[in-house]
Amino acid sequence: MSTHVEVVSTDLRRAKIKVTPGTYLVDILGEACKKLNLKSDKYELKHKQKLVDLTGPFRTSGLSPGAKLELVQKSKSASVVSIALDVNGQRYTKKLPSDMSLWKVMRQFESSEKGLSITGRGVPVGTNSGQLYHDAPVVNIMGREYAAMEDLQKTLSQCGINSGSMVLRVSFKLGERTLYDAMREIAQYLDEVEPEQPTAEGAESQPALATEEPKTADSAPREVTQPEAIAPAATEEEAQSAPAESSTAGEPMEVDGPPATAPAPSNPLQPTGVFTAPTSSTPAAAYTREDDSVYEPTIAHAQLRQQQLLHRSQNTRLKSDAELAADAAEEAARLAKITEVEVKVRFPDQTSATWTITPDKTGTFLYQAIRNVMNHPTAPFKLILPGPKTVIQETDKKLIVQYRLKGREMLHLLWEDSVTASVRREPFLERSVASKAKEVVVPDIPQSVADERDAPGPLTSQPVRQEKGKGGSALDSDAVKKKLGKFLGLGKK
Repeated sequence: MSTHVEVVSTDLRRAKIKVTPGTYLVDILGEACKKLNLKSDKYELKHKQKLVDLTGPFRTSGLSPGAKLELVQKSKSASVVSIALDVNGQRYTKKLPSDMSLWKVMRQFESSEKGLSITGRGVPVGTNSGQLYHDAPVVNIMGREYAAMEDLQKTLSQCGINSGSMVLRVSFKLGERTLYDAMREIAQYLDEVEPEQPTAEGAESQPALATEEPKTADSAPREVTQPEAIAPAATEEEAQSAPAESSTAGEPMEVDGPPATAPAPSNPLQPTGVFTAPTSSTPAAAYTREDDSVYEPTIAHAQLRQQQLLHRSQNTRLKSDAELAADAAEEAARLAKITEVEVKVRFPDQTSATWTITPDKTGTFLYQAIRNVMNHPTAPFKLILPGPKTVIQETDKKLIVQYRLKGREMLHLLWEDSVTASVRREPFLERSVASKAKEVVVPDIPQSVADERDAPGPLTSQPVRQEKGKGGSALDSDAVKKKLGKFLGLGKK
């Protein structure tokens, strides 16, 4: 029994598509775009303001006969889809972009999962010949099979998978071509499909052939892998013997100056600076005196507040997945350029110490360095970053890359609950380290510098007009406060 649905484009053109219960929604989209002379990979279908799942057939979509579907433009950036690949009962999951082809999806899983072979499987046929024949993959999506190479070049989006999660079931069909001929034809086809990358997929297919053929014979892997296993060992021995020979050969040159005067490497576990606790219980900031006029709002503050409210009232577009990925890559590039970070750790007795951290240092290194200067190195503790109280774990996570340390950082050391009160009362640093502690010197900031720093800069391109009274003189401070109170909504009604 056949019926029809009506597809309406963005320019209000209409196309009637004949459908049967087994017609897939992605085929309806393709037929409608063909009639309307549009590209199907740039559009989606909506029904009553809801996106239609294009992976299933018409009978399971919940659409009624004669339903009106809207053709809406798809986002230009590829969305992230959670793909579960089911291969002979084994399921592998991965998040992939929706513009990736089915063939590349299978190659992606092959490269990440050890021992998984999908695109280059070979099955021996015959008892004496031992010839391998290609066991071609067949991808099943919601009951629809994709077996030919033309079908496997369709992207997830073209198969109707644009968001959410989907299970791709892979089965295998033994063909009449040998594995060698099949891999050569596949590589040739991929060269024609992707001329801008002539060897990208071909290089991926050839290793699959090389790894699949030996799996049918036990002796072949040993013949291939033994020379490769022996070669690195030989090179390591040569590398170890080479420095010894060069050092013995260079003994007469030890009279030269530079090798003899080279400084010995410092112990990275030792702190670069140790500071004593403050002598007064009153913070140093409490001794600074500021004039009351510093806290009085000005016209510049009112304009800044108005700009903030105006900015918050405007709608902002959320970043796409591609933009978020670009921001993450840019942040990773910035962190990769950092060569060292100065980390200052404040201890419970208000003493502190600094260490210079390089990109290869981990949380385990920092914990070990702190225990090296502790009076009770067996007492448990934890390190906390300021702000959201991120705890630095004693693991192999990189301090700069994974904890995003940059510039100068302050960490706080807190005792664990199991530490006794007697340990808490004793000095944190051992005597040899505490004897090297220096007093923290707070620099005196001149008043002129402080005023110049605190003065707000130009906020707008328009000059601030000076309010004048009836007599032409500037308004007094009380009048300015009253006007600012009304402007900021703080005045009395």
